[in-house]
Amino acid sequence: MRARLLLWAALSAFLIDQISKYLVVHVMRVAEGPISVLPPFLVFRYGENRGINFGLFQGNGDAARWALIGVSLVISVGVLIWLMRTAPSKLMLVCGGLLIGGALGNVVDRVLYGYVLDFLNMSCCGFDNPYVFNLADVFIFAGAFGLVLFDRKKPS
Repeated sequence: MRARLLLWAALSAFLIDQISKYLVVHVMRVAEGPISVLPPFLVFRYGENRGINFGLFQGNGDAARWALIGVSLVISVGVLIWLMRTAPSKLMLVCGGLLIGGALGNVVDRVLYGYVLDFLNMSCCGFDNPYVFNLADVFIFAGAFGLVLFDRKKPS
């Protein structure tokens, strides 16, 4: 049961991420220009992320690309092993699945394109956010945060 919940969460996050990227980048053609969804709070803007989550630490070159693929895979396997060897709550399994599915979504992009496809841009209150991200980034962040938040064995 534990493995199934983790698998479904990971598969759902992966598919949602990949489908959203395909639709926004290839069908809606966001590369041709920004698409205002709920301006300025949500705008679709095309981005090619060669760094880590939310466009940070941009790096060019094949070495950086493959290093980031390797790091993502090692973290995913590490989270999977950790969750299978402990007694995580159902929420932790879902969060672990979100993290793994998001990480693998970005890995697929790096393998196929050499970079991660980003398209979400959020700004607010007079602050124009220059960064773009994708749903995989959201899943990774939410999953990591949830693993810490819902860890039943964290010190008091």
